Formats: sequence, structure tokens, C-alpha cells
Amino acid sequence: MGHAPPELLKSALAERAVERVDSVGLTPASVMILLYPKDGEYCILLNKRSEQVEHHKGEISFPGGARDPEDRDSLETALREIEEEMGINRDDITVLGEMDEASTRSQLRVQVFVGTIEYPYTFNPSAIEIAEVLEFPIPALMDPANRRVETHWEDGQPVTSYSYVHEDHVVFGATARILQKCIELLDDGLESEGRQLD
Repeated sequence: MGHAPPELLKSALAERAVERVDSVGLTPASVMILLYPKDGEYCILLNKRSEQVEHHKGEISFPGGARDPEDRDSLETALREIEEEMGINRDDITVLGEMDEASTRSQLRVQVFVGTIEYPYTFNPSAIEIAEVLEFPIPALMDPANRRVETHWEDGQPVTSYSYVHEDHVVFGATARILQKCIELLDDGLESEGRQLD
């Protein structure tokens, strides 16, 4: 019996140091990657941002946002934002660890936390911030058919960018980069489990 995705991620994150980005000139922010079992497979919670938000209107993102002065730390930012955006009580979330940081074109330095909740769960999304609650099954995200890879040149260096397609939704930009890191960790965990079973 293999480990579930939350256990694989918790184990992988416990064994590695978090890579930080150069934060000069960037605004601190946090997001939460939330995993939970639904209909026999694990899903990752994303949302489609409304047209009323300040940044990234209509784009797909993880629950999260910029740090408030009152937030004790970056994890509190992520937990506060997921409460405000998705109506998920922070006490219902089991935090599994922290992934590598990311930067965005809107000049945010994003700390990325991973958590899980018991399911079924009633989401209560913000009518102002969230246009749609999206649940992406992990097997679909891990399927290469649903991933687009593009390489272009920036400052004389090849840069590879990923995007993910699920049903009629496309995830790109920093959200896709964070998702890619998450999928790589899961892939690595499954591979090492496979080796142990051999």
C-alpha cells in the first residue's frame, strides 16, 4: 500500500531545505497548496480570481495573498488568506511543510505552504475575490498530456515555462511554476516508493 500524496509531500519537504528568492524590492506574500481526497483521488484546491481583485484578474491561483502587518509570520498570512478567500477554518488545516519560494510579475515574493483537510468540506468562497472554486485531481496534473512546456530565451539563457490544462481551465505563470514543483516532489516520492517495493 503506497503512501497518500499528503504523506509523500510531508516526507519530501522534511528532508530538504527551502530555496529562497532574492527579496529585494519584492512584497512578501504567501499561498497554501491544499490537498484532500475526493471521489477516490486526491485533489489540489485552486480558485479563479474575480474581476474585482487588484492583481491577476480572472486568473487561476492558489489561495493566498500579500502579508498584512498584523500577521505574525508568513504561515499566518497563508492561513488568514485561505480563511478569507475560501472560508476554510485555519484550525481544520494540517500544515505539512513549506516548499521553495517563488516570485511573481506583480513583484511578490511568495512563500508556499502545503496543507491538507478532511473531506468532504463545505467551502465558503468570498463573493468579491473568487469567481470559481476549482478542484484539480492530482492524477490529471501528473498526466503529461495535460502539461504544456515552452522554452524561450531571456537575457541569453533558455527559460522553460509550464502551463497546465484541466477541463476548460489553463494554469500558467507563477501558479504553474509552483504546481510544477509540487508535482515533481510527488513524482520523486512515488519513484522512491517504487524503488523500495522492488
